Amino acid sequence: MDEEVVREVLDAVRAAGRDSLTAPEGKRVCDAYGIPTPGEGLATSADEAAKLAEEIGGKVVAKIVSPDILHKTEAGGVIVGVSGGDEARTAYDTILSNAKAYKADADITGVQIQEMVGGGHEVIIGATTDGTFGKVVAFGLGGVLVEVLKDVTFRLAPLDEAEARSMVTGIKAAEVLQGARGAEPVDLDALADVITRVSRLVTDFPEISEFDLNPVFASASGAVAADVRILLETEERTGPVQHSQEDILRAMNTMMNPRSVAVIGASDQAGKIGNSVMKNLINGGYAGEIYPINPKADEIQGRKAYRSVADIPGDVDVAVFAVPAKFVPAALTECGEKGVTAVVMIPSGFAETGNQELQDEIVEIANRYKVRMLGPNIYGYYYTPQNLCATFCTPYDVKGGVALTSQSGGIGMAILGFARTTKMGVSAIVGLGNKSDVDEDDLLTFFEHDDNTQCVAMHLEDLKDGRAFVETAKRMTRKKPVVVLKAGRTAMGARAASSHTGALAGDDKVYDDILRQAGVVRAPGLNEMLEYARGLPLLPTPQGENVVIITGAGGSGVLLSDACVAEGLSLMDIPPDLDEAFRAFIPPFGAAGNPIDITGGEPPSTYEATIRLGLDDPRIHALILGYWHTIVTPPMVFAELTAKVVNEARARGIDKPVVASLAGDTEVEQACDYLFEHRIVAYPYTTERPVAVLGAKYRWARAAGLIGG
Repeated sequence: MDEEVVREVLDAVRAAGRDSLTAPEGKRVCDAYGIPTPGEGLATSADEAAKLAEEIGGKVVAKIVSPDILHKTEAGGVIVGVSGGDEARTAYDTILSNAKAYKADADITGVQIQEMVGGGHEVIIGATTDGTFGKVVAFGLGGVLVEVLKDVTFRLAPLDEAEARSMVTGIKAAEVLQGARGAEPVDLDALADVITRVSRLVTDFPEISEFDLNPVFASASGAVAADVRILLETEERTGPVQHSQEDILRAMNTMMNPRSVAVIGASDQAGKIGNSVMKNLINGGYAGEIYPINPKADEIQGRKAYRSVADIPGDVDVAVFAVPAKFVPAALTECGEKGVTAVVMIPSGFAETGNQELQDEIVEIANRYKVRMLGPNIYGYYYTPQNLCATFCTPYDVKGGVALTSQSGGIGMAILGFARTTKMGVSAIVGLGNKSDVDEDDLLTFFEHDDNTQCVAMHLEDLKDGRAFVETAKRMTRKKPVVVLKAGRTAMGARAASSHTGALAGDDKVYDDILRQAGVVRAPGLNEMLEYARGLPLLPTPQGENVVIITGAGGSGVLLSDACVAEGLSLMDIPPDLDEAFRAFIPPFGAAGNPIDITGGEPPSTYEATIRLGLDDPRIHALILGYWHTIVTPPMVFAELTAKVVNEARARGIDKPVVASLAGDTEVEQACDYLFEHRIVAYPYTTERPVAVLGAKYRWARAAGLIGG
């Protein structure tokens, strides 16, 4: 890597007042970083074009070189298959004529005469500067159809060889590159090497805003970039405020485990937010000091009231704001002077209503005093290990290992309702609102180290600092699952971009790929997010990929098989000895193999024997049960015997993921509840949902590197 050459080129381009490199400049940059490009030269006359064509030999490509013409083909500035000096002269004159007709005042440097390369497959390798994630590298099918087919994948830069290789094998057309239908496979290592070099280049030189190698001709002999396009930033980008891990943990620990809470805007009047917050802190069982702040009251709900935070005799760890937005700046300043660590901004009336100026003001105050701020425009937060209910919602008392966050208050209410209905054990429920300060990255940092949290589920509409989130999520997902519901899946529309890579990065695909790179499990909808959060902590980590379906109905088995394919699960190819073992328990008209159909008329003993066999055989790593309601084996009988067999196996050290689909009358609902209580994920009236939860567990375990052979 010759960084000095690249620095010299980029400085010269900027000194000339340009924001794009010419093709010869692009080649110098590529050569400096070992990115393969064809032999070429710059002609400033027809005679020079002829001389270069003869020196290169064979067929060449002639391309216009102009900082004012980025899309050369559209301008008629590219002629391929030029052979010999005479054709090169003609091509030179034609290209100049076309370029002047396309843009009369274009600054034309000359015509690039380039060795013609081809063969193999056309791919695109590029990089762009994403507003959320920063430098992002792209790989996909290339050529003229790149923006039509959009078979492309993204990763954060920089990336290593393994991540680069995963990009090459991660597109839909990967089989084509690997030699589909007997064709010669391309050199995948060469492609991965180019991707790695591009990622290093844009990381070393952040002023490169967009970078295209399109097309790159990939074949068995290597990869060569036929065309290079490099664009530079025209203005400085300001990144989000960065906090150290130590500072984040210190503030978040204080927020979640405060010794004292002040309620600014506390009230004795029913229906007021300040009244609800006070009641919830008291009735929820919070054991720390509670200080009501109200200049017009001496006492609120049996507690001495104070005119301001400054009047409180002791320290205040957290202040919950329940006053109108216009009163927030003054009260926040008092909190800063008091030394309050964190504030919880319930009030609305800030950026979400267009009042960005007021939000900027409180952010400046919080930064000045080093106060961490949650919100504004939120419902507050819960942290159940401390019986802390700093919200106007009702207290939540089912403690467990799931932490849930939402950017939307309405989604927060749905989270709360689901948690209550399903009795899902919760460690925390946190509203983020406008995310003026505290965001998902801060919360993940806390939950990563929180022994009370085993799984995190987050609803988000955007990420304030995508790169910080990914770095934190990568650490956390090695130990605990992180589920994300990212709102806004639909394409945002083709944004104004001068490169193919920039245009391709204009929709949800960037989020999808980079969240996967971080090891995050993405949920397609709200209910899925909540069910993943409920089910993932219950399921043990699978030790391998072999999944077996045991069902009492053939139709159920087919649907469960379809669901497995959709979720990327691997149905085990049952070996002969195991097939014979299963057949010993099922009737002759049943079906072994996978799914194993024990038929609907079988007694409880058949379910019990086949489930036990599935648990005992170490070659089977996960079980999917398909129950069909019968008189012979009623729903609760099935649920109780399944729980008994699974619990007996756990007592013997065998703990495999078991999920169940129950089809039948309303009694199956009670049976599913019973199974959930015994750490068996079960749903009535659906074959897709239990398999989806199992699939989510597998996606997390694979990303965390926890699945063995």
